[in-house]
Amino acid sequence: MDLEVSEMFKVLAVETRVRILDLLKAQGPLGAKEIARQLGITTAAASQHLKILRQAGLARSERQGYWIPYSINEEALERYRRQLTEVCSCGCRGTMKWREQELENTDLEALKKYEKDLQEELQSVRQRIEEKSK
Repeated sequence: MDLEVSEMFKVLAVETRVRILDLLKAQGPLGAKEIARQLGITTAAASQHLKILRQAGLARSERQGYWIPYSINEEALERYRRQLTEVCSCGCRGTMKWREQELENTDLEALKKYEKDLQEELQSVRQRIEEKSK
């Protein structure tokens, strides 16, 4: 399901939904009860947020007996990422690289922050490669 960019931002504008995605990304499939417990919210609230994430295509669920585990839809996250790069203001145009002009006119602190962000991203990519290699 392709959402308009404005709708995508509405879905991700709620901190609890972002926290649910973080949980699913870090821990893999979880039930609504466990998500609620870890976030300190009611199971009903977790279920409502999961419903919205499913409708947006960001989360999946498949009943396994009485348990309904929710997981991240990686393809949808990638689509969201591509849509976000379209509105990105850093000038990278989806390449994830700053324009040379931007780099030349950037102060040292901003460059150091950019370097730290890149290191964190690289670490995240390495962890995903390791997980998928298992």
